[in-house]
Amino acid sequence: MADVSASDGTALRSVGAFLGRHGIVVAFGLFMIGFALTNERFIDMDNILGVIRSSTILGVMALGVTFVVISGNLDLSVGSMMSFSTIVVLDLHERIGPELAIPLMFAMTMSLGALIGFLVGYLRLNSLIVTLGMLSAIHGLTLTYSGGQNMDIADQQATWFSVFGQGRVLGIPVPILMFVLLAVVLATLLAKTPFGRKVYAVGGNDVAATFSGIPRARVVFMTYIISSFCVATAGLIQASRSMGSQNTVGQGMELEVLAAVILGGASLMGGAGTVFKTVIGVLILGFIQNGLLLLGLEFYVQYVVTWIIIILAVWLDIAVKRGRLWSPIA
Repeated sequence: MADVSASDGTALRSVGAFLGRHGIVVAFGLFMIGFALTNERFIDMDNILGVIRSSTILGVMALGVTFVVISGNLDLSVGSMMSFSTIVVLDLHERIGPELAIPLMFAMTMSLGALIGFLVGYLRLNSLIVTLGMLSAIHGLTLTYSGGQNMDIADQQATWFSVFGQGRVLGIPVPILMFVLLAVVLATLLAKTPFGRKVYAVGGNDVAATFSGIPRARVVFMTYIISSFCVATAGLIQASRSMGSQNTVGQGMELEVLAAVILGGASLMGGAGTVFKTVIGVLILGFIQNGLLLLGLEFYVQYVVTWIIIILAVWLDIAVKRGRLWSPIA
């Protein structure tokens, strides 16, 4: 009898370990099956490509924030920064053309990321406070730059700029190809390079990492550079897709980005997460929103669902760390 109980306990621990490593993939499969059974239009190829395409902007931003979260920090400025990059590239397109507008926009956006990285990495300021303050500051900068006006490209037929948001290669939307390419590059950087191992080390224990000779400040600084590069890429896709933009196009996206990253298994405590699972987290959010709309629910239900997902993801993350669902002192 004791052998049977021990065997059952071992099996349960094995199942728990498997779900701890691959639970997000299992959840994604269950979501897809559930929505497919409730509405046959859900698994239509045009619908699937449409969902992935609409999720690329969120996904590209989440790729960069994954590095920041794994290093043990947060970035709540990405929504405002995306608005800034979108407005800037549209305005510069009209002034100097896309050839110069795109690299200049990347330089300006990454300068903001460098500022945040300096404050958090080298001055060791709290990342939540810094990026929350930068959220408002960059929003004000965007309004100041644009004079409060929305931006549009006047002659949309005379420019190749639309290729980033509207183009197709072999029938596949260019935004999806950009998302996949960036995900592959960043996944390789995080999993296969010394820099990636340093990001995990700093997030796992920054004091131990420092004593091991890892330049903590430089690593944190670089994670914000990567994050701002991804935000600039998302702004480019957004501007190219709509060929115009409001000043608040990225407002509120920082919470969706964080939800996707946490849902993908990145720990708010740092030291855990992968680019691949972040991609799965992004797709789960996209397909949940699409499935809810196909079920006839209003779009604002998505906000409630996103909130529930964030709470559950954080709860499960903490539960895995302490080995139990409930706090022992609750």
